[in-house]
Amino acid sequence: MAAKESISKERTQELISEFGKGANDSGSAEVQVAILSERIRNLTEHLKVHKKDNHTRRGLMMLIGKRRGLLKYIKERDIEDYRALIKKLGIRDNI
Repeated sequence: MAAKESISKERTQELISEFGKGANDSGSAEVQVAILSERIRNLTEHLKVHKKDNHTRRGLMMLIGKRRGLLKYIKERDIEDYRALIKKLGIRDNI
């Protein structure tokens, strides 16, 4: 079963240092999108193995919706930051 904390603390710190504005910047939208993207990748791998795990599938869909809202916010705020972020994360522009 996929745990709520499907991403390690070390990986979270790496993402914060890579996408954040400072060492303790875990709240900015860019960092939140990066962490959500990592969790989405992990849950997608889980669902490839466990195809009938509908509880996890629902959680995955909620994470995707959350990430979509944050990406929409970033896009409205600064389109260049948005383009750089989706290119860096390797996700499609579908907003």
